[in-house]
Amino acid sequence: MPLKRLLYFFYEKRLEREIKAGSMPTHVGLILDGNRRYAKEMGFDDVTSGHRAGAKKLDDVLNWCAEFNIKIVTIWVLSTDNIQRDKREVDGLLGVIKDKLMDLIKNPVIRNNGFRIRALGNIDGLPEELREVIKKAEASTMDFDRHFLNIAVGYGGREEIVNAVKKAIKDKNISSIDELAESITPEDITNHLYTNGIPDPDLIIRTSGEVRLSGFLLWQSAYSEFYFCDALWPAFRRIDFLRAIRSYQHRNRRFGR
Repeated sequence: MPLKRLLYFFYEKRLEREIKAGSMPTHVGLILDGNRRYAKEMGFDDVTSGHRAGAKKLDDVLNWCAEFNIKIVTIWVLSTDNIQRDKREVDGLLGVIKDKLMDLIKNPVIRNNGFRIRALGNIDGLPEELREVIKKAEASTMDFDRHFLNIAVGYGGREEIVNAVKKAIKDKNISSIDELAESITPEDITNHLYTNGIPDPDLIIRTSGEVRLSGFLLWQSAYSEFYFCDALWPAFRRIDFLRAIRSYQHRNRRFGR
């Protein structure tokens, strides 16, 4: 074994021991960024190849989450902004998402670890073929409850909040504008988010070196911890994952108090 690999091996084992002694996040959010840059770095002619490499990486990360008993994982695979990209790229990305969802239906990572799949976002705005696959993936795992995989697709944080406010207003059934405005509470909005019933994320990880949320779980991340990793998503390593968990464990979470 080359010296560098040997050093990484022992470093990884040390990280494992360290984080197993600490408390684990219940819910981890992942912004899967860097697929296009990965495709360019690898010399791929089509960026879709980068997206496919990113889809393959998901299996590893779900296994790691299950290994450390992280119960809820939310991944962002398609934003409302992504849909505005070049049509050829969008069509390729939608195809990758559809194929990956079909794979997850029978994937041993999902089956062996009991991941229940749930899609979050403006699902009605997606192509019919993709909507049907989403329904199949959700239905095929509806009896699982050991872990939960939330897939944010056609998702935008601002749009989610606007939609939640609209639904909260309709539920109030109050004709007076002043009374209506006075009656709206944070709980009203929380109860109408795509994530209703799901605990807020404890930790959000973004790959590719970008230091921003770009609209991911804006409402839900008020008290989340953040970890920004330089690795592009398809090249995200177990060591990177362990470092993120260790960083989370070293934080003093005060929840605004």
